[in-house]
Amino acid sequence: MGLYSLFDYERQAKETLNKTAWEYINYGRERKWCFHDSIQAFSRYRIRSRVLQDVSKRCLATTVLGQSIPYPICISPTASHYYAHPDAERATAKGAEAAKALMILSCDATCSMDDVTEAAPEGLRWMNIYPFADRQLTEYTIRKAEKLGFKAIVVTVDSPVPGIDGAVDELLYGVTDPLHRMPIYDVDIPSARAADQTNMTNHWKYVDEQLFNPKATWEDIRWMKKITSLPIVCKGILTAESASDAARAGVDGILVSAHGGRQLESSPAPIDALSEVVEAVRDQGIEVYMDGGVRTGTDVFKALGRGARAVFLGRPILWGLACQGPAGVKEILDILRKQLDTILALAGCTSPNDIPQGTIVHESYYHKPR
Repeated sequence: MGLYSLFDYERQAKETLNKTAWEYINYGRERKWCFHDSIQAFSRYRIRSRVLQDVSKRCLATTVLGQSIPYPICISPTASHYYAHPDAERATAKGAEAAKALMILSCDATCSMDDVTEAAPEGLRWMNIYPFADRQLTEYTIRKAEKLGFKAIVVTVDSPVPGIDGAVDELLYGVTDPLHRMPIYDVDIPSARAADQTNMTNHWKYVDEQLFNPKATWEDIRWMKKITSLPIVCKGILTAESASDAARAGVDGILVSAHGGRQLESSPAPIDALSEVVEAVRDQGIEVYMDGGVRTGTDVFKALGRGARAVFLGRPILWGLACQGPAGVKEILDILRKQLDTILALAGCTSPNDIPQGTIVHESYYHKPR
């Protein structure tokens, strides 16, 4: 059976992956309300298309933080690609490079930053970190990213404590296979050496201690701004209040995200939260992106029409990786790119950068008394 849509890839990935891998990738917090609503929320928005607009010449190209990209569809940071493919993030990076797509490498990758850079030397990459408990680890990672040519630092800010529940926690932290190690934490700094990560139990303990930092504040972001010239993007913002805090801390970008529904089950769907974040930082020179629930080119168009400069994909990239390796990653991106181009024309637009205000409206627009 052919694979023509992201839904086809999702079904095939579920059949291809073992039970543990699928449960880890498909996990959503508690009752999975945010997980499901992030997908379903797109159905609440309508496209007010304009006809007879001469859409014969269309261009999907745009820029993110000054970097040119051929279309506004990118790859979010997701952990442990080894669950989907033996070459893990190396394979993902090859697919991203072939598709000319921006990829954010997760700090919880099972391949090192060096390995990913070597696998796809021409790829455009940003590096993901958390506000680690040990600032030495943060600075070490940022310096490595600078050296290897990563173009931005993406800080996940929505995880002061882990959101993963018991059984799924064991899927990850109970793994003893050293191929599942996260190399970013195996570095030559005092806290990493003291953790004695020679066995996987100690490795996971150190990862957990560094990753989830309940003491983190916006001062951590201000400090990062002082130690690097790379742009700083905050991932995991869903409110105007936090967007304003981010602006005051001097960030360059905001990735509106609900962490795939893996943290707070009652978080809003990112597409619902997007417009208030966009409004909160309007005219402040901060780019806003979105991830969460994107499954079609129509979803991409709706996010762009509500103010996102680009959208980022999480699980769908892993589905492509599981089904066809690097070629599957590229195909996922190609499918969405082609769908977006079609929707752009049908809506009467020629570029993702000039979708007229009012093109995307909530369904309630059509139920108000006039």
